[in-house]
This record gives sequence, structure tokens and C-alpha cells, in this order.
Amino acid sequence: MTVTVAEPEFARRFGMSTDEIRGRRILDLLHSPVPVRLRKKFTALSTGACRRFTETVTYRDGGGREFMAEVTGVAVRKPSGAVSGFVVSLRRAESAPRAAGIRRAGEKRGTQRGTRPEAADGPVLSALDAQVLEGVASGESTAQLASRLYLSRQGVEYRVGQMFRRFDAPNRPALVARAHALGMFAAGQWPPRVLPDRVR
Repeated sequence: MTVTVAEPEFARRFGMSTDEIRGRRILDLLHSPVPVRLRKKFTALSTGACRRFTETVTYRDGGGREFMAEVTGVAVRKPSGAVSGFVVSLRRAESAPRAAGIRRAGEKRGTQRGTRPEAADGPVLSALDAQVLEGVASGESTAQLASRLYLSRQGVEYRVGQMFRRFDAPNRPALVARAHALGMFAAGQWPPRVLPDRVR
């Protein structure tokens, strides 16, 4: 389980750049008082046994100082329903969550695209696209989204594909990480909700 894409602030927490943190094992970055439990929770996400977990961890910054934080892991699913990766959000008590997309062990890394600067206040989505993004962020499969939103599977995939291009993301974990990085979601809320000022 390695980091494939990370928000700059997430990487800075560990004293790294987004390029330096890419490829690092998430379990080397986060430490739990019960390491086996944290490993089991990530394994359960990876295998699809659970969709989300929250755990208290510690991590070290670039200067070696140790901090306590709450980590939340959310599975991201392919259209088939299989887990393609997960998004990890790290929250210190006084700060908003920072996100990173994680690739499952043994999964091939996707092609990295250039980062296209977004508007300072980020993109504004239609109400339907916001619901699709919220579903992707909470780990819903294409079939689950189609059923809940009364769309065809192709309709869901079309909207997700449009968001891949709009957010310059190669896959669902990167899309969710990018949306977190742009501040699209309300902080500390589950299931994830797009902020009202980001919906037209």
C-alpha cells in the first residue's frame, strides 16, 4: 500500500514534497500504538471487507517531531465494484484533513499527468456531479451510484470520466485526493459532502 498522489499539505506534514512522498508505504509514515490493528484495517479496506475506518495514529514531521492525529481511510471502487485504492485523510486536532491517494500493494501505478492549476476557489459542480463525487469519495461502486441516483451505469461512468478530465485525475483515488486538495468537501464530515458554494 503506497502513496500514488498526495495533496501538498499532506506531504509537508512529513517534511516531504508531493514527489518525495509518492511511492512511500503508508504504514511507514503512520504509527499506531497497536501496529497490527492499523495494518489489519488497511488490509480490510484493500480487500473490500470494510469501506471506511478511523484510527488514532502518530507521525513524525521533517524535523523528527512526533504528532498525534486521526487517520481516516476510505475505499475507492472501480466501476465493477472492486477496490482500486483508497484515500487517506490525516487530521491533527487543530487542522483540516489532508488527503493522499493510496495504491494497493502490487497494483500498477497509473500514468502521472501534469498538474493544471485550478481557480483559487476551485471548480463549481452541478448538483448531480456533486452527488456523484460524494459517492465516489465514500467508496460507492458505479452500480451503487447508478441505483441511488437513478442513472444508468454508463451515465455514472460518463460523469466520473468528465470529472477525471476536469480535475486532471487519472483514476478514482486521485480524483478524490484532488477534490480534497481543492477544498471541495466539508471538513470532518462523513459521508463526504461537497460544500454548498461548490454546487451551482
